[in-house]
Amino acid sequence: MAKIERFEELQVWILAREICQYITFLIETTSLKTNYSLKDQIVRSSGSIMDNIAEGFERNGTREFIQFLSIAKGSCGEVKSQSYRAFDKKLITEEQHVKLNNMAELEKNKLGSFINYLRNTEIKGIKFKKD
Repeated sequence: MAKIERFEELQVWILAREICQYITFLIETTSLKTNYSLKDQIVRSSGSIMDNIAEGFERNGTREFIQFLSIAKGSCGEVKSQSYRAFDKKLITEEQHVKLNNMAELEKNKLGSFINYLRNTEIKGIKFKKD
């Protein structure tokens, strides 16, 4: 695996950003904008995916990074659940719901694979690097 210097280079963070962008699109173009509590929840949970990946990366320790990736993975579940709620309330279309769920499911799977990789690597993080 190539050395990653910044969290913005991580594929899991890039996909999390795309999920946030899609949710912003949904809010701007659908009735989701009218349900303030659900809109706020889905914005927060999708942002939590991005933010926890970034925060964990910046901690410079593999164990801490795994912990934050696990939180991000849980936030994928929140986004999926909130997508169902938005669809059930007819705030988004079935096509939009399926797209958002597929994006969140892909992200969840990528995070799970990344967590497994980190658990099995000898890399412990920059703060454990010996000079």
